[in-house]
Amino acid sequence: MCAKSRVAAPGAGAASLCSEGRISLYCFLITAALVLIPSVPQNLYGMVPQVWGAVLWGPFLYYALINMIIRFVLRNHDYQVAIRASFLGFAMAVSVLVICFAPTEWQQFGAYGCFMSLFHYSEFLVIAFANPRTLSLDSFMLNHSVHYGLAAAASWIEFSLEVYFLPQFKRYGYIWVAGVVLCLMGEVVRKAAIITAGRSFTHLVQNEKHSEHKLITSGIYAYCRHPSYVGWFWWSIGTQIVLLNPICICIYTLVSWLFFHDRIYVEEYSLLNFFQSDYVRYQKRVPTGLPFIRGYLVD
Repeated sequence: MCAKSRVAAPGAGAASLCSEGRISLYCFLITAALVLIPSVPQNLYGMVPQVWGAVLWGPFLYYALINMIIRFVLRNHDYQVAIRASFLGFAMAVSVLVICFAPTEWQQFGAYGCFMSLFHYSEFLVIAFANPRTLSLDSFMLNHSVHYGLAAAASWIEFSLEVYFLPQFKRYGYIWVAGVVLCLMGEVVRKAAIITAGRSFTHLVQNEKHSEHKLITSGIYAYCRHPSYVGWFWWSIGTQIVLLNPICICIYTLVSWLFFHDRIYVEEYSLLNFFQSDYVRYQKRVPTGLPFIRGYLVD
């Protein structure tokens, strides 16, 4: 995200949600609702199967039917948007069911699923609102990188192994609730950064300064120079606290810190070339927002 988080073109923001944004919102909400609504009687009247996983069989059938309808109604790019939004709505709904019906040691995995689904869908939705001209299927960030996928898989493996061998370790609810708070804070900070940056924000690296770009120092950028990174950093750690994954908490913290340390250093080199003395003054006035990361400083 080189230089994208603090350069903005005139007319930043969007007056209304673009068509792809509306399609995604309808599919996300309708899929989540259609999966959850049949489960309401079970939740209200205690009609929970003895094998709790059986409660998920129905939602998978509903999801298959919803996908058939989407395929019949939409085509081409709209279909690709809808199918991804529908999948994330389904994942959100199933995560809620896990919270409601699963044994205690599995409930935080449902909370984790909710945050993962919300993060990826809200990335697309907020870009659709703030900067629709850069909107693409990649805005869902479902194919972010191989390393991102491996990190997620590692957290699932650790969680599953610890549930099997140390189930009592996953029952400290007051600890994983702290992770919920951290995830919420990270989401709010990151999305506030995207909305504040408006049309300057993309999920692509921006290496060239255009004549209409200006340095953003207002809003959340008045408190930290890299709020989108700050939000993502704390959100990623929060997901592992939610799962009570001690190994991944340490690994995620270290790897995320190293990644953002290097990324901010490279990004600020470009920003100093773009804005020169203006950015130097901004650096002196506002911290990066991440612990022990100073960025690229001019002597």
